Amino acid sequence: MRVVVQVVEKVYQEAHLEIPDGLTEETIRQHIVGLYNSGEMTPDLNIFQVEFESMNATIVQQPQEAA
Repeated sequence: MRVVVQVVEKVYQEAHLEIPDGLTEETIRQHIVGLYNSGEMTPDLNIFQVEFESMNATIVQQPQEAA
């Protein structure tokens, strides 16, 4: 018997960044999104917390098991 299992988890990541002073709230958002989208922030992201959400299992019939 083959079973496909899906696990859903929430992963919280945290990064400590240096950004320029004097930016508006909107500019700070744009700066952070730009760092994230460019991949520059990825090396700084550390897993902070993982929360289990759900688990699902589906039995997959093998061809020889089909009726």
